[in-house]
Amino acid sequence: MGQANILIVEDELLVAKDIQNRLTKFGYNVVAVVSSGNEAIKKAAEKTPDLVLMDIRLKGEIDGIEAAQLIYQNLNIPIVYLTANADDSTLERAKLTEPFGYILKPFKEKELKTTIEITLTKHQIEKKLKQSEQWLATVLKSIGDAVITSDACGAVTFMNPVAEYLTGWKHEEACGKDAAEIFNITHEVTRQKIDSPVVQALQKGTTVGISEETLLITKNGHAIPIDDSAAPIRDDKGNITGAVLVFRDITERKQAKEARQKQIEQERLVAQLEKLNQLKDDFLSTVSHELRTPIANMKMAIQMLSVSNNTERSRRYLEILQAECTRETELINDLLDLQRLELASYPMVLTEAIHLNDWLPKIIEPFCNRSEQRQQILQIDIRPNLLPLLSDRASLERIIAELLNNACKYTSAHGKIVLSVEQHSQLPGNNPSFVDAIKSEILPVTKTIFRVSNQAEIFAEQLPRIFEKFYRIPQSDRWQQGGTGLGLALVQKLVEHLQGTIHVTSHQGWTTFTVTLSSVVGNEL
Repeated sequence: MGQANILIVEDELLVAKDIQNRLTKFGYNVVAVVSSGNEAIKKAAEKTPDLVLMDIRLKGEIDGIEAAQLIYQNLNIPIVYLTANADDSTLERAKLTEPFGYILKPFKEKELKTTIEITLTKHQIEKKLKQSEQWLATVLKSIGDAVITSDACGAVTFMNPVAEYLTGWKHEEACGKDAAEIFNITHEVTRQKIDSPVVQALQKGTTVGISEETLLITKNGHAIPIDDSAAPIRDDKGNITGAVLVFRDITERKQAKEARQKQIEQERLVAQLEKLNQLKDDFLSTVSHELRTPIANMKMAIQMLSVSNNTERSRRYLEILQAECTRETELINDLLDLQRLELASYPMVLTEAIHLNDWLPKIIEPFCNRSEQRQQILQIDIRPNLLPLLSDRASLERIIAELLNNACKYTSAHGKIVLSVEQHSQLPGNNPSFVDAIKSEILPVTKTIFRVSNQAEIFAEQLPRIFEKFYRIPQSDRWQQGGTGLGLALVQKLVEHLQGTIHVTSHQGWTTFTVTLSSVVGNEL
């Protein structure tokens, strides 16, 4: 094997020179010639030769055998001993260092060359074998599945860390034990012990699998659902030399399967509910539209009777009929609006900016008169110079009106109602400065907060249901106010429609509804 690097360790100068000349003649590269064990260790670490020719008898603190042992253990460099002393004790000491060759002085050139070539070839083969073994061990330790191997008798020879974790057995404890003891499996339903797949693989000479209803009983008695397979290991002549068992924990798979089954059942239930809900919506839509026509005719007839009949009693009855017709019409309109909002078919127009300081007084005016008639105090707290709000005018008007109507309806005489509006501007992202925002065309976002408060408290346990359809708080009758329980449900849907938020608080005799809407402020406003 030409061009191999060789370190010569020989304390006889003439012998060392002769060996160097012979090696050079053979085509080898002599990296160094040293005469002591300490120098040999140092040069071997420095030069990392392919082989060391080591004289056993060396002067100094350590002899060639000690130096060879340290070099081979730490650097994995093959050693060939050169010695004139072949006594039994020296030979036994040399054997312990696992040398690749042993040449007695004086030696012949052919003997030297042959020993070197065999040593280099053998070391390369062993090196590749060790690399393959290390690679295989690394793979088996790294894979996510558990692996157990056995010999031809079914005794455990190897376990990777996953197998150790799942079985509860350490490799050192399990090695040499019967694989059936380490890999103890039972049927999930019957709890009957299942024959070892390792034994079956060794007996049948084929791959053996198990069902998903298999439980692994760990060393500590815990049961883990697994699936696995065992296969025989054969040598190059086809003889069975052992078996390999590969298995995995399928707890998550079983849980996912069960969850999927529940999801399918839930989806089936949801589909049924959606179908029922669609039937309800269709029915509601049809009935609502059918009710509008007779109610409209009734209102027209009532108006005509009001003109032609002047008696006080008749007028009173006609006013009652008129009020009930109006109430019924509002109920039908609310039902239809809720239906459209739930179906995401409610129209929304964001093409016009709402100038709140001019727009809000017009919305509030009817409620000012109404609260005055009911001897209520309506307080308006609107900040001056509010920025325009890009929103849906009709939806926002409906929200404010419904909240004020609700406040007027459930506030006692001499009670107080407060409407406040404020704004807060902020920049999106990492809050850059306004100057940087303008340069990078980042537009500030304005949050507009509407609050409607009134002197009437709602119990804490009733607040979570306040936005439910048709829900009316039990104590509402003390205000002697009618209602369908649709107003606040409609408000919530409208706020969501505008991509805003609404929440309600009630304490210390006050109830407050807070609506927050966000809008990008730009030059187009």
